[in-house]
Amino acid sequence: MIKETYYISGWCTIREGTVCKNGTLYYKDSDADTAKDFAKGLYAFMNLKYSKFHKMDSLCKLGFLASELLLTDRKDIHQDTALVMSNKASSLDTDRSYQESINDRANFYPSPSVFVYTLPNIVMGEISIRHHLKSENAFFVTDYFDASFHTKYANILLSTKKASQVICGWVDLDTDKYDVFLALIAKKGKKKLTQSSLHKIYNQ
Repeated sequence: MIKETYYISGWCTIREGTVCKNGTLYYKDSDADTAKDFAKGLYAFMNLKYSKFHKMDSLCKLGFLASELLLTDRKDIHQDTALVMSNKASSLDTDRSYQESINDRANFYPSPSVFVYTLPNIVMGEISIRHHLKSENAFFVTDYFDASFHTKYANILLSTKKASQVICGWVDLDTDKYDVFLALIAKKGKKKLTQSSLHKIYNQ
């Protein structure tokens, strides 16, 4: 049986006040003090109109913006496009906010609007709703971005026809330190999908 070759069709990174798409600088804001402020500025720069964005926590906003950047102007995104993501901090940034709302004696109840985001995989739900995806999805908590794991997982999903495309990557946020990387894996693209190629573009 001949093993099919898959490709990295596009990618984007958001870290340290800088956004790059396919290795090219897209947006920079060195003055934003918080992840929330940075996401707000990027949202405005991209001229997006999506009312639910303003209700998201910062982790979801960053993952959502990365997906918008990745999928902008693409006409070939199918409902079975799978989502496979990971991070190190889980939803810790929002968990802290939720705990603060519990500790605040001025409030009779903890905030339900914050509680919604106390799971890291909610970012995939927001992306799925936005792009009408009805697909395989999984979110893992690991110590670092494991290019080998993501490469193998994407290959399995595509070769078993569980998905026609895969969006995989790293969406991490902890106390305004953020690191976001998403890549679209498909049957055609710019670079052949290998552990080495995925690791290399993550570190660009």
